Amino acid sequence: MDILILYTTEGCHLCKFAEQMLVKAQNSREFFVESIDISTDEALVKLYGVRIPVIKNKLTNEEIGWPFQPEDLFNLF
Repeated sequence: MDILILYTTEGCHLCKFAEQMLVKAQNSREFFVESIDISTDEALVKLYGVRIPVIKNKLTNEEIGWPFQPEDLFNLF
């Protein structure tokens, strides 16, 4: 089963929108979501700090950063 990683952090209102998109997408396709708070890792902050929310396919490493549309999620599979 596919696993999508959601890079997020506390207080990120755009990340909440991304979470809602992922939940809705799970109605059409089965996949797991792993949320990672970038604030706990300085390397992740440098990589994703200005781009979050970022969603990444754990298997293919393909990722999309905000802004994205619900249909963009399905391009990750």
